[in-house]
Amino acid sequence: MEICIFTEPQQGASYETILAHAQATERLGFTGWFRSDHYLVMGDHDGLPGPTDAWTTLAGLARETSRIRLGTLVSSATYRVPGILAIQVAQVDQMSGGRAELGLGTGWYAREHAAYGIPFPEKRFDLLEEQLAIVTGLWSTPEGATFSFDGAHYSLTDAPALPKPVQSRIPVVVGGGGPKRTPALAAQFATEYNIGFTDESTIAEKFAVVRRACEDHDRDPADLRYSVALPTVVGATRDEYERRARAIGEDPEGFAVVNVAGSPAEAVDKLGRLRELGADRVYLQTMDMTDLEHLELLGAEVLAQLG
Repeated sequence: MEICIFTEPQQGASYETILAHAQATERLGFTGWFRSDHYLVMGDHDGLPGPTDAWTTLAGLARETSRIRLGTLVSSATYRVPGILAIQVAQVDQMSGGRAELGLGTGWYAREHAAYGIPFPEKRFDLLEEQLAIVTGLWSTPEGATFSFDGAHYSLTDAPALPKPVQSRIPVVVGGGGPKRTPALAAQFATEYNIGFTDESTIAEKFAVVRRACEDHDRDPADLRYSVALPTVVGATRDEYERRARAIGEDPEGFAVVNVAGSPAEAVDKLGRLRELGADRVYLQTMDMTDLEHLELLGAEVLAQLG
């Protein structure tokens, strides 16, 4: 099972903070570093020094790391037109030597869209479906051929489908808990289905729904990777755990009910249960990006125990 680090830079992080976090993630042996794609702080935070653009950040990290996978969990279909998104991600893939991954979703944060003047249509699944078809279609178009698309939201005419990514197929993550559209989109377009921020019984249920969707689309369910994203707070001692939980505004007792929480041994047990449910990859969401000692503990006492 792969273990990645997942962060929320819109809560307040400069590029220097992001870089230190990503480089520590690489040094400690994690599979990848993924970030949210948001432009507005959430909750009771000032958000200073302000937002950073996800794909601009990942382009920088592509040149300042050498091994870890780099991607979004997830970009919003409302932010970028798909032709430009395909170019951005392919370029980051080239800049990183083939380490880019694209998580793409419908978007949900209406206040963020209002703050920055981003259109936020009420119905967005059709938008997402067309974006997935266009992005994957552009990447898979043979060199020298062109790509065209005529949809309700987007039309492309004889796009040269360049630049080409390094990877023969850039991984595409589709996630969420929707009962019908999300599983169908994952089965049609994704290399990975992700479910996050929920309990183990729900995770098992959603994995099963997506497997059935794959069968309905004549796809081998084993061809899809299954992943989980969970907030993570671990401490070498109980006091350290409680301090870290409170530092991100969480109640230590309540936080531990669903998430990866507590001692390193408790975290290892939680990850082992997720593996038994069928998770091929887990994203550990760490909120305090300045707490590199937390990453050190996760690397030394959790990742090292998973084998």
